Parts: sequence; structure tokens; C-alpha cells
Amino acid sequence: MVIRIDYTNVMAETIGERDGILREELLSFRHFVIETHARIQKEKERKFYFAKLPYQDTQEIKEFAKEISERFDYFVLIGIGGSSLGAQMLFESLKSINHNIYDRPKFFIMDNVDPDKFSSILEIIDIEKTCFNVVSKSGSTVETIANFAIVLDILKKRLGERWNEHLVFTTDPEKGFLKRFGEENNIKILHVPPKVGGRFSVLSPVGIFPAAVLGIDIDQLLEGAKKMDLVCSIEEHVEHNPAYLIAITHYIANMRRGKTISVMMPYSEKLSSFVDWYRQLWAESLGKDGLGQTPVKALGTVDQHSQIQLYRDGLRDKIITFIQVERRAEDFKIPDEIPEDIHYLSGHTLHEILNKELLGTKAALIKSKVPNITISMDKISPYNIGMLIYLYEMATGFSGYLYKINPFDQPAVEEGKNFTYALMGREGYSQKLEEFEELYKEKYKIEIQ
Repeated sequence: MVIRIDYTNVMAETIGERDGILREELLSFRHFVIETHARIQKEKERKFYFAKLPYQDTQEIKEFAKEISERFDYFVLIGIGGSSLGAQMLFESLKSINHNIYDRPKFFIMDNVDPDKFSSILEIIDIEKTCFNVVSKSGSTVETIANFAIVLDILKKRLGERWNEHLVFTTDPEKGFLKRFGEENNIKILHVPPKVGGRFSVLSPVGIFPAAVLGIDIDQLLEGAKKMDLVCSIEEHVEHNPAYLIAITHYIANMRRGKTISVMMPYSEKLSSFVDWYRQLWAESLGKDGLGQTPVKALGTVDQHSQIQLYRDGLRDKIITFIQVERRAEDFKIPDEIPEDIHYLSGHTLHEILNKELLGTKAALIKSKVPNITISMDKISPYNIGMLIYLYEMATGFSGYLYKINPFDQPAVEEGKNFTYALMGREGYSQKLEEFEELYKEKYKIEIQ
């Protein structure tokens, strides 16, 4: 199991000093790294508590997950943001793309309060054979509770007194609506550690319980995270600690080279949702006080044909991270007997073409002096995904010290939630409703009929 980080193409000696980083700039952070490293080790019992998750005992979760997977044909997660993106990422990265066609339990996520999506899931599942995992650390997330309320009504009408047997809650162990309701109705409750924020919770029961239900080896997932924690805990040198290296290269690119956009571009369909998870982690943690990079999702080779024109020839405001998979479980060779005009493809495999496309894209970006990093893994596996998850969690936490902000809160998100509560008529939010009415005007409009 191997992960490699190639940062050659962010360095000034490759792409020049205007866009690239001087090695002495990296090394100038050595004292900062030593001091911050010591602070992080002390904070693993508090703000950096996510670093404790790889060492949890998984036996109870695995036993309960096995029971659920044997009893039900459908497993539906009701949650949004940090309560759903991690589980979705693990499912799409580590299970077959055709899982919901051939295997069980079939997995669906009710995240958005979009009635089209909600109804499409209800059309597919059999309520009597479905387990619903309701995930919300606060126990009060509007979208989650709204979807749950409808599902609850359906369960009661269809199943009578057995409705609670089809529910599992993942929430705070001490407070919140889901905790109270679950205890009052004898519903199984899994706990989100109070010191772990939603976007850092994928290695808690939030992510590993759904993963275990779907047959993913969560012990190997956590072993990979342990390995990355060991490396990041021991190494204090910026060029030896992968999390600090990613954080500092992005920080310098952002604050000293004007790279306000961080593009992540895996050359693997199965890693597409890893970028969705990364986007929340990077944006919600670091977008504060007028600081932070905008994370953008791309997919190789698809977005070579839709985005690379902008990345090479548009504003020089981007740093790009490629993710490469070196080996595939399956591959397909292009036959020898093909038309002469395309005979140059003969004998090559799809995987080989994918990787050569990546090399060609990197060369084009180097030519245009666009900084880019490549993270390579020998294969997609629970162990490697565990390493990758922990790598970016630690890089994000370390970045908070670089920007001098708290990477573990999200005050701007809370403001939007408070306005929503006011608009929905929640008690205690009347002043917020008044503020909304003062702020929100529809003065300039155009209507086409």
C-alpha cells in the first residue's frame, strides 16, 4: 500500500518564480512547523480529536452492521454535508460502480430536500426491507429532520408498531432531538464524538457504520489512517510531513502567488466523490475572515475537454492537485485489428491511455506555468483511502494555523441556518425574521412568459 506526493511542478525551478515556490520559501517555515507540530500533538484531545478516530474499537459497529446487512435489502442514509459526503465517498470509492444493480443492501442517500430526488428513492426501495440511518450531530439539521419526518410517517403507516426497528440514529451522545427521540422510542443510537465536527467525522460511526453495512473493510480503512497519523506525528520537517507539505504549498500559492482556486482532479471515476468530500473540508474549514481558497472539482480525462482551456489560458489563479491510480482491478486492451487511421492506439490499454492523458495534461500545464501536484496511489483500497482521508484532514487542520483562523467552526453556515429557522417559523427566531425582511429585497427582476 503506497501513496506518493510529487510536488515538482509547484516549485520555481520547474515553472518559474512568478507562479512557483522557491525551496527556501518552504524551508523558511521550519520553525513555524516545529512549534505548530507540538501544538497539534497537545490538541489531539480537543480540537484535533479526529486524530483519535483511527484508534477506536470497531467490534460493536461491525457486529451491528452485519446484523443490518443481513436483515435489510436497502440501506438509506438521511443526512447532508459532513453527515453524508464521507459515507458517499467511501461507497463510491470502495464498492463497485454497479453495486446497486447486482449487490445488496442497495445504498441510497437522502441529502437534499429536493422532492424529485426524495420520490425517486421511494420509488426504488421496499419500505418493509429498508433500514434508514438518520445522521445529524446536532440532531436538528433542517434538511435531515424534514426528510426524516416524512420517512417516519411512512414507516408508521406501513409497519405499525415495528416502525422503530427500521431506524438507526447517528448523533451527539449527550443532546439534541435525535438523541431524545431515539431514547424515547427504543431506536438504536450510534454516537458522534462531541469533539469531532461533521466534516471531520468520516472515520467516526458517521462514515464507518454505513461502510461496514456495505461490506467495506473498516479496519483496513482505519489502519491506513493510523499509518498517516504515525507519519504526520513523527515527521516535523516540512518536506517529510505530507500533510504539512500540502498545507504550506497551498498557503504560499494562495497568499504569495495569488492562487485563490484549488482544483482537485482525480483520474479515476471512483474517486470523483472524494473531491466532493474534500470541497466541504477545505471550503468550510478555511474560508474565513476574507481568506481561503475556493476548491473546484474536476475529473480526468473528462474535464480535459471542458476545463483545461481555462486552467491553462485563463486567469493564473489556480493550483491543481491530480490523483493518479497506478493499478486497476480490471483493464481492457485495444485490439490490433482496427482501422489504419487509429492504429496508433493498437495494443494500448484504457488504463495506459488514462495515465498518458494525465502526463500530457501535466506537461501542458508546466508549459503554461500552472502549479500542480500529483498524489499517486498504487491502487484504490480501504487502506489507501484511509491514508488519503487523514492526510487531508491533518493538512486542513494545520492550514488553520497558517491562516490564523479556527478551521473547526463554520459561523457563516450557521447564519444561513438561523435565517432558515426564522423563515420556517421556529420559535425564538422572530428577530432573525425581522433582520431577513430588512436585508432581502426583490427590487430588480425580469419575467419572461
